[in-house]
Amino acid sequence: MQGRFHKYNKSSKENRTYNGIVFDSKTEMNRYLELLQLERLGTVAKLMCQVEFELQPAFTDFSGKKQRAINYIADFVYVKGGKIIVEDVKSNMTCTLPDYRLKKKMFMFKYPQYQFFENVK
Repeated sequence: MQGRFHKYNKSSKENRTYNGIVFDSKTEMNRYLELLQLERLGTVAKLMCQVEFELQPAFTDFSGKKQRAINYIADFVYVKGGKIIVEDVKSNMTCTLPDYRLKKKMFMFKYPQYQFFENVK
């Protein structure tokens, strides 16, 4: 019996590009536009996209094999109400993926000074 595979149908690159920035989805691009507007209004400040955080450094294991670092890339980082917000835009499906859930927990443990916001659309 053959399994059925569903193709993940992302929107075309043109439909998810703004000002030269290509976003992973239209939803992420639309959230960026919302955050830009909030920044213009002074509600948020210091908006950044695709900020990388190291969750675990690279190391060499007991056999001498090099293991790569584990990194988490946040969709957005900004300041709101004096707090640094780290935001990730996810669909209902992607927020349940084991890799994402593990990285989210590792991030929250290693960076308790940041407020994590999971924007599920």
